[in-house]
Amino acid sequence: MAVYTKKIKINTRERIEFVNITDEIRKAVRESGVQDGIVLINPMHITASVFINDNESGLLKDFKIWLEKLAPKEFDYNHHKTGEGNGFAHLWRTIMGRECTVSISNFELDFGPWEEIFYGEFDGQRDKIILIKVLGE
Repeated sequence: MAVYTKKIKINTRERIEFVNITDEIRKAVRESGVQDGIVLINPMHITASVFINDNESGLLKDFKIWLEKLAPKEFDYNHHKTGEGNGFAHLWRTIMGRECTVSISNFELDFGPWEEIFYGEFDGQRDKIILIKVLGE
C-alpha cells in the first residue's frame, strides 16, 4: 500500500471565506500515484473546516447566513473570557465538520454530480495548513 502526504499552506484574504480546493486535491492524488484508495483532507486548525458540496455562489452565501443564525459572531461566548474573540469560529467548525475523505478510482476522485471540496475558514487572514493524505494502491 502506498501512503502519500502533502501539506499546503493557505492564507485567506477574508476572516470568513470558502475556498474551492478541489484542483489542489486532484493534483495531490495524481502526484501520489494511487490508482485505487482514499484521500483524507484535514484543515489542521480548530477554526477551519473541509467539506464537500456544490460550487454555487448563492449556496456559499447561504452557508454564512445559516452559520451566523446558529452561532452569531456578536455573542458573549464563555470562550471569550479566556481572552479569545472567536467563539463562533469554533462552533462553526463543529457544525461544518473537521475533515473529509474521498474514494479514489482509476486515479480520480469518486464524486457525484456537482460535488467539490471546500476549505471553510472562520477565523482567517493568517497562515494555516491543509493536510492531504492519500492511501491506496
